[in-house]
Amino acid sequence: MKILVLLKQTPDTESKIQISADGSKIETAALKYIINPYDEFAIEEALKIKEKAGSGEVVIASFAGDAAKELIVKGLAMGGDRGLLVSNDGLDGLDSLGIAKILAAAVKAENPDLVLVGKQAIDDDNMHVGVMIAELLKWPHVNVVTKLTLNGKTAVAEREVEGGQVEVFELELPAVIGAQKALNTPRYASLPGIMKAKKKPLDTKKPGDFGVDAAALKAAPKAVLRGFMPPPEKPAGKVFKGEDVAVMVDKVVKLLREEAKVI
Repeated sequence: MKILVLLKQTPDTESKIQISADGSKIETAALKYIINPYDEFAIEEALKIKEKAGSGEVVIASFAGDAAKELIVKGLAMGGDRGLLVSNDGLDGLDSLGIAKILAAAVKAENPDLVLVGKQAIDDDNMHVGVMIAELLKWPHVNVVTKLTLNGKTAVAEREVEGGQVEVFELELPAVIGAQKALNTPRYASLPGIMKAKKKPLDTKKPGDFGVDAAALKAAPKAVLRGFMPPPEKPAGKVFKGEDVAVMVDKVVKLLREEAKVI
């Protein structure tokens, strides 16, 4: 079985996000990047499937700049077999549909039996690309998956919904599955794995190599980011003490009604 895992590089959760002076973009020069955490669950699931089958290939792929090679190599160190970087050179800011069209073309060229992605990215927090890829390929897909079982050319995927209920889907492969954190526990890359990863193949391709006119996608986006702004600073809290409890309660209630307007 051939499994393709799509990963995204996202800012480290401990990074301080800085917005440019004109508010047009996020300053990336000083940012440290990590594998999107949900994508690590996707990598781990692919490795577990391969190990259970006793054979197969796990391809770690990303649409990003050269800096993402380091993260692809990390996926290879965990146990992936081959890396694929689809260059986004000159395509910064491409919308979700444009990215999905490029990756769908790459997936079609790779012709895997299964595509695994993280359920969402922690930077923009959307859940678009994985689902869009499946729709473009006309493949079945299930997102937010907490349990995955394969049986030949079919898969059974479970996901939790509100109220603790579980939905169960049976779908034919090839398919796209979005991994939730309850799916597994990602492994750490071992020292031997890290050494072997440096010798594993990692190809760099351009969208044009898959027959995609990326310039046309960039010229006619469906969504455009006009600017960024930080959330408003929280006002200082107010502390009441040294008075009768009833008096302090009245003051709190007055503030909740007149300032906070929550009652």
